[in-house]
Amino acid sequence: MTPPGFLFCRDPLRRGHPDPRFAQEVAAARRAGARIALLDHDALLAGDTRAATGRVARDSGAYGYRGWMIPPGRYEELERTLTGRGCSLLTDASAYRTAHELPGWYEAFAGLTPRSVWRALSAGEALPGPAVWSGLAGSLAPGPGIVKDFVKSRKHEWHEACFVPELADVDRLTGVVGRFVELQGDFLAGGVVLREYEPFVPGGEARVWWVDGEAVRVTAHPDTPGRVPEPGLGAVGEAVRALGCRWVTTDLALRRDGVWRVVEVGDGQVSGLPADDDGEWLFAALLAS
Repeated sequence: MTPPGFLFCRDPLRRGHPDPRFAQEVAAARRAGARIALLDHDALLAGDTRAATGRVARDSGAYGYRGWMIPPGRYEELERTLTGRGCSLLTDASAYRTAHELPGWYEAFAGLTPRSVWRALSAGEALPGPAVWSGLAGSLAPGPGIVKDFVKSRKHEWHEACFVPELADVDRLTGVVGRFVELQGDFLAGGVVLREYEPFVPGGEARVWWVDGEAVRVTAHPDTPGRVPEPGLGAVGEAVRALGCRWVTTDLALRRDGVWRVVEVGDGQVSGLPADDDGEWLFAALLAS
C-alpha cells in the first residue's frame, strides 16, 4: 500500500517550489519519509480546483494537507476533485469542518471551554438588528463577553471588534458585532459567535497536537513562541476522543482560578507551528499512525 503523502501550498511566484512559509516543514516531512505534492492555494480559493491540483499525480494515494486555512466549502471541492483523480484526503470534508469551526467541536468540549452561542451569517449578508444579538446574548451569563466568528477572533482590535464589557448593553454589543463583521469582510467564517469572557493568567497559551486521540506534543502557541506551559490533559484527551477527528489541535490557557481551559480547537492541517519548529516529529507521528 502506498504510504500517505502531504499536500503543501506552493509558492505563488515559483510554481515548482513550496510556499516559503512551509518550506521547512516540507523538508521535515521528506526527512520523515513522506511523499510531497504542491497545491495552488490561490487557485483553490478562486474555485479552480482543477488548476489547484494540477501537480498532484493521478492515483497517487492519500494525502494530509499542511498549509493556509481553507474555507470548508472549498475543502469539499478539493476532496471531490482529488477523488476524481484517484486520490483522497486523510481528513475528509466533514471531519475538517467539525474540527475547524466552533459549532462542530463545541459540544464535545462544552464543559472545558467558555460558554458560547452563535448565529450563522455569510460574508456580505445584511447584518441582523440589535434584537437578534440581544436574544443570543440572553442565553449567556450576564457580564463581559467576546465576539468572534466560527474560526477566529480579532483580538488585536480588542476594544473595537472583540471585547464587550457587558453583554446586556445592547448598543455596545451590536456595535462590536457590526465592527467585527465589517473588518472580517469576505473572510467572515461561518457566522458570529458570542462567548462568555473568562480572565486568563498572562503567560501564553499552550497548543497541544493530537493524532488518533493521543497527545503527540505540547508546543508554544505561535503568538507566544517563547512560552510553553504545561497543562493537564486528562479531560481534554477525553473530549478529543469524543470528537472523533484524527488530527486536531487544542489551545489551552490557565484561568485565574487555576483551571486550564480550552480556548480554541483546530484542524491540525491548518494549525500553525511555532516559528522555530519544523514539525518533523509531527510528520513522523502521522506516518506512524
